[in-house]
Amino acid sequence: MTDDRHGTDGVDEETLDAVAEALRTAETAVALTGAGVSTASGIPSFRGDDGIWERHDPADFHRRRLDADPAGFWEDRLSLRAAIYDGLDPEPNAAHEALTALESAGHLDAVLTQNVDGLHDAAGTDRVIELHGTHQRVVCDDCGHRRDAEAVFEQAAEGGDLPPRCDCGGVYRPDVVLFGEPMPDVAMDEGQRLARDSDVFLAVGSSLSVRPASLLPKIAAEAGSTLVVINYEATPRDASAAHVLRADVTQVLPAVLERI
Repeated sequence: MTDDRHGTDGVDEETLDAVAEALRTAETAVALTGAGVSTASGIPSFRGDDGIWERHDPADFHRRRLDADPAGFWEDRLSLRAAIYDGLDPEPNAAHEALTALESAGHLDAVLTQNVDGLHDAAGTDRVIELHGTHQRVVCDDCGHRRDAEAVFEQAAEGGDLPPRCDCGGVYRPDVVLFGEPMPDVAMDEGQRLARDSDVFLAVGSSLSVRPASLLPKIAAEAGSTLVVINYEATPRDASAAHVLRADVTQVLPAVLERI
């Protein structure tokens, strides 16, 4: 049915009310966001039909490739960036904005994100834990110096020497988790703690199929949190969720916010 208070095809009002009440009364609430939140801003998905990995070989972005052939890694990385962002100036969508508003109103304590586009920051969310890093920065592989990625990519694309290097001589790399690398301990440790401590855990726009981030809703549910899954497709965590909403995240989150 369609909720007349906010367009949410496929979700009944009772479910939206229940999710809003859970957030309203929670002492600690956390959201985990995945690709479904980014695709609503026009950013293509990496996985699935016609995803980025259907057109680019993930092995080209493996840690071993960066070590063995940093110039080739960067050539392919420029091609990947063009495939994602050429002709696109992504902006936060209604889902990002609703999460920011929930945080501002005291109903959300943190956003854990699998996305690397920086749109939660752009939307104004204060506490964003980037589980996979961010495309918005590069980091020196030697000294750890971080800087804004845009100028580095522009210089590389305009014929600069590859790979781009830090003043210390080290190679810059995108500040994301590459294939063959572990998740950052600090981000995962904080994510696990928040999942265990949460009264409500929202899993939003994620297939919940990529470990170890996909374990976070499991940790939350096993600790007694009210797990809410908002995703078009079925996920491995649906059976342990208190509420499963098969609907557009850009409609559901504003509708929940409206009820609070």
